Amino acid sequence: MKNKDHLPLRLMFQDEARLGRMSDPRSCWAPAPHRPVVNLALVREFRYEYAAVSPWDGCLDFMTAKKMNTDNMSRFLLEVSNVHKDEFVVMVVDGASSHRSKELKVPDNIALLRLPPYSPELNPAEQIWNKLRRDYFANRVFDSLDAATAQAVIGLEEMTANKSAIRQLTNWHWISAIMNA
Repeated sequence: MKNKDHLPLRLMFQDEARLGRMSDPRSCWAPAPHRPVVNLALVREFRYEYAAVSPWDGCLDFMTAKKMNTDNMSRFLLEVSNVHKDEFVVMVVDGASSHRSKELKVPDNIALLRLPPYSPELNPAEQIWNKLRRDYFANRVFDSLDAATAQAVIGLEEMTANKSAIRQLTNWHWISAIMNA
């Protein structure tokens, strides 16, 4: 990792999630003696959300794509690079094939740092998907893939606007210790 221009450092954790029309039934409340009724959809249509979160300040960058592949990962990295053009981004990624591809285009102001294999518990970006599924997708049925995608964007935009909540969700004690080191 080279920060040849001595830019301020930004630590980000990146992940992707497949979201779509497959419903996510969860427990919910209903007044006694009523039982809650939740519709179910078994439509296998999906899009992918790419996200990178900076736990230190709660910054969240995201992008929607039709596929999870090297071209879209390169596009996402370029978007993050442009948003944070005056910073050097150390982006922690998992071992997905699109993150390891020789064709992956990594901008000069980004360095990728790979997590150990099979360690999603080390990636706070996973919490973004948990919150999105719980708060924006649970017990919902969407008429179209575009409606599901719009719901994902609404959720991600609301999370992006609430930096304090994102920081609380993702700034784990060991991440804070890095900043204070």
